[in-house]
Amino acid sequence: MRRLLPLLLFAALPVFAQQPATEPLPAVPPPPPGMEAFDAAIEPEVTIVQNKEDTREEYRLHGKLYMVKVTPTVGKPYYLIDRQGDGVFTETSLDGGAKVVPPMWIIHSW
Repeated sequence: MRRLLPLLLFAALPVFAQQPATEPLPAVPPPPPGMEAFDAAIEPEVTIVQNKEDTREEYRLHGKLYMVKVTPTVGKPYYLIDRQGDGVFTETSLDGGAKVVPPMWIIHSW
């Protein structure tokens, strides 16, 4: 066993002595046509409003409110999104699905 260990180490020596071949990185390709210049008009305006109950981030594009992110102090954040552009906001959860509200009816009261 003592003779086998140095033999194995000697056999593995070429593997450790090899250095990886380094190649230069390819040049960065130019941006696609029409995207050469950064347009600041594309960036949304974000207004942050903090209350005791929640924090709202209001996103506006060209002065029109299109999305609100609501982060309550207790609970998960959710989004209110105006999908049609008509001012009617629908609630969407962080994972992208619509918020599911189970029906709540009064069965019996006394």
